[in-house]
Amino acid sequence: MLLKGAIKLLGKNIPRKRARRAGIKLIQDKEANLKSTLQEFLFYLFFLLDLSILTFGMVNYNMYFFTHIMSELFLKSTSFLNGINFKSINSMADFWEFAEDSLLNSLYWKEWYNGQPLNPDQSYIFYENILLGRPQIRQLRVRNNTCFVHEYFKDLIKDCYDEYSFRTEDQSPFGLKTGSEWKYVANSELELWHWGRIGTYSNGGYIIELGKNKDASAKKIKYFKSKLWLDHGSRAVFIDFTVYNANVNLFCIVRLLVEFPASGGAIPSSEFYTVKFLRYVTKFDYFLAACEIMFCFFIFNYMIEEGIELYSSRFLYFKSFWNCLDFLIVLFSLVAIFYNIFRTIKVSQLLQNLLKNSGSYPNLYFLAFWQNRYNIIIAFTAFIAWIKIFKYISFNMTMTQLSRTLSRCAKGIVGFAIMFFIVFFGYAQLGYLIFGTQVEDFHTFGDCIFTQFRIILGDFNFDEIEEANHILGPIYFITFVFCLFFVLLNVFLAIINDTYSEVKDDKTLQKVDFDIYDLVRKIYNSLFKFNLKNKQTGAHQSPGLKDERGSQAALRHNFERNEDEELDLTESIKERIQHRQKISNQYYYTEPEQKPEIVTANLIKKSNRETTAKNNFLIMRTNQLEERMNDMSSKIDWIMEQFENQRYVQSGKQVTSDIVKSEL
Repeated sequence: MLLKGAIKLLGKNIPRKRARRAGIKLIQDKEANLKSTLQEFLFYLFFLLDLSILTFGMVNYNMYFFTHIMSELFLKSTSFLNGINFKSINSMADFWEFAEDSLLNSLYWKEWYNGQPLNPDQSYIFYENILLGRPQIRQLRVRNNTCFVHEYFKDLIKDCYDEYSFRTEDQSPFGLKTGSEWKYVANSELELWHWGRIGTYSNGGYIIELGKNKDASAKKIKYFKSKLWLDHGSRAVFIDFTVYNANVNLFCIVRLLVEFPASGGAIPSSEFYTVKFLRYVTKFDYFLAACEIMFCFFIFNYMIEEGIELYSSRFLYFKSFWNCLDFLIVLFSLVAIFYNIFRTIKVSQLLQNLLKNSGSYPNLYFLAFWQNRYNIIIAFTAFIAWIKIFKYISFNMTMTQLSRTLSRCAKGIVGFAIMFFIVFFGYAQLGYLIFGTQVEDFHTFGDCIFTQFRIILGDFNFDEIEEANHILGPIYFITFVFCLFFVLLNVFLAIINDTYSEVKDDKTLQKVDFDIYDLVRKIYNSLFKFNLKNKQTGAHQSPGLKDERGSQAALRHNFERNEDEELDLTESIKERIQHRQKISNQYYYTEPEQKPEIVTANLIKKSNRETTAKNNFLIMRTNQLEERMNDMSSKIDWIMEQFENQRYVQSGKQVTSDIVKSEL
């Protein structure tokens, strides 16, 4: 009878039950979506861990020390005659003095500090670093009459050599016109043009290869100096060589560049690339190789997923910011994988050629150049991969507020940025025109822009500005700092601050649907309770149960566990009811010593309080009964489903037995 009454009550509450089921289904869908996001996040963490191991395995502290000692040696070693080092080169004469003295002393080490000889066939710089092959000196030239002389000076000036460019480059023989020193040699390697301080230079030129020892190299340098190898047409001189340290398995590729601008003088610059070309030597290197293989599997899986999504979404794929990040990660990773394969093959070929012909210059610069670009690509890949973590923690309230703040204040920031950069570029042009001829930080318009950003951050040299112009220098500096720093920068911060305050006060963002931290905590608690329940019931389970009995026992166990939870809930409700009853009983307490008027007023107040308390109590009890009935209806549904399943199983068994009997 109780079951029939419950079923009738359930029939009356069908609309409420359907709405409740729809709400439960919506919550379950959101939880399922959040769980799939959490699974994807865990998989992505493994990918990020593998990528981080690879990136940190690319560099180590020995690279810095190796680069440091090489730069200190070749850039700061002074000549015996005039104390010229590479950084102080200011003319062609200074270059020849550096080449004859400091350069050769730094390149060729033939004896220990006490005078005992080192290896006579090789040069060991700092006693540990072997000089591979021969160093080379290469120059680039421009043709005569590549610029125009004003008619006032045509009678005085007969020659005119323009700045270096592809149009003005001279590739014809000059001087003695014999050998690679006087004839142009093109470079067939995959090396881009070199970007110097005042120009961009090709990878060919007129080449001098130094000797195997110091004496032979000194004779060559002295000979070409006497033959005027550098003259009016010379625009750049490169000194290239490679050093290898077997102790740390590192190559250091060195390029020293001296540019001779059309205005006269000399401008030195340098590049030191410390790289690890021989990848797999130690056990840790083979561990990195295993990580590289795992990285390839991750990327190929990643590429398939993104390819399917791109094919299904077409151009709508790129409307999502996170899809753009995924696309860049896959693209950069594929470039890195293909370059890694190319580098391994190319290094093997170059080292084999070097061993066969040790008397030539090993051109490892182009590999070092592309290795540097490879490191940049990997760096951006790692950076984007870390940024993508925000996608998976966006369910958090703080991240929701941050993203909503940035989206709401975007229009305000764009409008502010237009006003800011109008003033900023105006000051940049003002500084370039006033100080560009005297202050190095303002000698180009691009340098003016970076200098002004440094001023905003507090890094500036006021003395140089004041020395360049005693009146306009301080006026420029004070007005720039006041307008940009004290006014516009604070306006920018105010826009973000006001928007953030609005977002925090927005009631629609007071609580997100699901917090990923709550989901993790919920999963952890459920696993912990499940393990605890297994430990408690493990001793009562027999190992020989059949599958059907095991499933029925599991269903019965779940039902009993739900009943236990309901009993606990009922006990807690009883306790709350008793507590409410105690509170309501307190309202009947009176003090006999009070006056009748006061007693009457107190009784009225207590009566009102009692009525309010009873109403609140009845409302609470009604809600609790409604929740209880809804839970009972769901349990009745579950019981009926179990009955239906059992009936289907019994009918299936009966049909099977009838078939067997008919066959017999």
